Amino acid sequence: MFTLRRETVPILPPGSEPIRVLHVSDLHMAPWQRDKQAWVRSLAQLRPDLVVDTGDNLGHEDGIAGIEAAFQGYDGIPGVFVNGSNDYHGPMRKNWLRYLVRHSGGVKDEPADLDTPRLERFFREGLGWTGLNNDVGSITIKGTRLDFFGVDDPHIGRDRLDRLTGLIDSRQDEESLDDDDRGSEPAVTIGVAHAPYRRVLASFVTHGADLILAGHTHGGQVCVPFFGALVTNCDIPRRQVKGLSTWRHAYRSAFLHVSAGLGTSIYAPVRFACLPEATLLTLVPAER
Repeated sequence: MFTLRRETVPILPPGSEPIRVLHVSDLHMAPWQRDKQAWVRSLAQLRPDLVVDTGDNLGHEDGIAGIEAAFQGYDGIPGVFVNGSNDYHGPMRKNWLRYLVRHSGGVKDEPADLDTPRLERFFREGLGWTGLNNDVGSITIKGTRLDFFGVDDPHIGRDRLDRLTGLIDSRQDEESLDDDDRGSEPAVTIGVAHAPYRRVLASFVTHGADLILAGHTHGGQVCVPFFGALVTNCDIPRRQVKGLSTWRHAYRSAFLHVSAGLGTSIYAPVRFACLPEATLLTLVPAER
């Protein structure tokens, strides 16, 4: 029951053309999941202006083949991506009841046992996407410059928020010296992370994000009708476990979109009252 959600986000400068952003997350791909691969592949027919992938693409040691199949036809569509913990580490059998007591973050990050370099190579070289794992980037679409900053997965402590200020300052210094005067273009700032931990969201807002995109929560995965998610697997409030909301910090705010994602662990292949989804966000000019 794969579902495409649609949201409108008013953050563009006045007079800008709308920009359509396809947000995908948490595919947790296994090679035999051909229905999921076909559905993701069909989304390329929407011809979005930008794709944002917020990680946990892999769900099996051979999942990369499924990812490559899923993103056939996305050539020429600009994109950005960050990694999630499952892009480094294969799934393990766990007692999922412990999620009712505490989230699983804060664990020590171990050496990767999945082919992360092949995944990143496919995104960067195969699709031409920009990696934002503790990095910054910029893409101009329809005359509007989208400035990005992102972090590697906070859920396993790979985020380097301490680097953001320096990276952003360096980018601004480069733009001020650029002969084509790119700094005069209308600009929107977008923060990208896999797991929407409060410390990350607060830092992104402080650094001027207009929009923050994340995944990780699976929308709660197992929800209670008329109540919602039981857990978020991070420290975000349950009411913001999925969908579009506003994140406020230090008298500033940004739109926050958390994707409920498209997959689950192969050892917990169950969703209840929480459909697997991707989202088409239409960025439009902000009203005064």
